Amino acid sequence: MQLRFRSLGTLSLLALALTSSALQAQGDEKTPLGKKMAAINTAFKAIGRQIEDPSKNASTLEQITVMETNAKAALTLEPEKKAQVPAAQQAKFVADYKAGIQKFIDTAVKLRTAVKAGKNAEAVAIVDEMKAQQRESHKEFRIRKAGAPPTQ
Repeated sequence: MQLRFRSLGTLSLLALALTSSALQAQGDEKTPLGKKMAAINTAFKAIGRQIEDPSKNASTLEQITVMETNAKAALTLEPEKKAQVPAAQQAKFVADYKAGIQKFIDTAVKLRTAVKAGKNAEAVAIVDEMKAQQRESHKEFRIRKAGAPPTQ
């Protein structure tokens, strides 16, 4: 009986050690652009959860500001995937990336305008548009990590 508890304890410690080292390694892999995108994603998820509720418009506006600030900073950075693109196509790749980020910023401005006007139904449609933009952009500009599900 005591041997079982000792084995269980050892296995628990081993699992905890592996989990914490995996999480640390995952956090260490973030590039400056990855950090900006993670902040955008966190704010975007919060917006998605509360966009339909007009009583949360103040919080939604704060999250839109977080998205815009990080998107503007991301505009000055280049995607890691650029290194995988042939040299002759890299300039176009970066230009397309920056155009996509600018389109996202412009859409965020539309979202801010709708939320400020209290047009939450319109804002929901804009968030859906932003989700579609995000999916398409990630297919093109993001490196697919090993073990990640295929993009749709």
